[in-house]
Amino acid sequence: MSAGPVPLEHTMPPGSDVDEQGYAVLRRLVGDGGVVALTGAGMSTASGIPDYRGPDGRRRVQPMQHGEFVGSAEARQRYWARAFAGWTGFSSARPNAAHVAVARLQEAGLLEGIVTQNVDGLHQRAGAEEVLELHGSLDRVTCLDCGEPVSRAHVQEWLDVANPGFLARTASSGEVRPDGDVVIDPGAAQLFRAPKCLVCGGDRLKPDVVFFGGSVPRPVVEQAFAMVEDASTLVVLGSSLRVMSGYRFVRRAARLGIPVAVVTRGETRGEGEPLVHLDSLLGDVLPRLVEDLLGP
Repeated sequence: MSAGPVPLEHTMPPGSDVDEQGYAVLRRLVGDGGVVALTGAGMSTASGIPDYRGPDGRRRVQPMQHGEFVGSAEARQRYWARAFAGWTGFSSARPNAAHVAVARLQEAGLLEGIVTQNVDGLHQRAGAEEVLELHGSLDRVTCLDCGEPVSRAHVQEWLDVANPGFLARTASSGEVRPDGDVVIDPGAAQLFRAPKCLVCGGDRLKPDVVFFGGSVPRPVVEQAFAMVEDASTLVVLGSSLRVMSGYRFVRRAARLGIPVAVVTRGETRGEGEPLVHLDSLLGDVLPRLVEDLLGP
């Protein structure tokens, strides 16, 4: 069992032997310093947070779409009912050995920047600093009408008071999704009281994350590009790169002649950009890399 919301057999793909030749290349690149890491969902699967595709590489769930959320009060009600039911499990996730390894590499000065596609905050909880959250974070909520920010913890408390007994009455599959919500009985969501902004009274409170179909804020994209352009090496950790949101940074690095190394289990998108691709679990590579470069 995992220390997070979902048993590891439901989130982790099978392991494989580490390609020693590829590992030697990775060790040399990281050991030279100046590394920027681009991290994806594979960073957090060992913490019990599933990715959208699951261990078999196939898409498991259809996430909430941006247009759907902003365009319908019913969609927002459905999302918040599922998110409320899933928050305790999602927020119970703890950093795993890969998160700790990344934080140690940063502390040692070998890793100069972290760009993450994840919304779980586990890099920071492992001790990493100045993490650029490409897709935002679930622990923040913003009113789309007046811009008022509020912590997710406060929203959760309000929902708990506004929906007494909801969790006890609601049948849930227990399937925590990557964005922190769970599958629940559709009928239960229709009775759920969704949150409203305490400033303007509107119901368009949205977690501060980029939903599918939404756009990463341009200043965030530009900051990520600047980090990549200043890097000696771009290391991709736990991402299949199937979404252009992350793949574009690999393409930029390749065009500039910056070496790209990928560590992720399974196939990854790429047209010859990566100098090396280790088809391995992060937990089999990163702790070993830290020990080799920094000692136990």
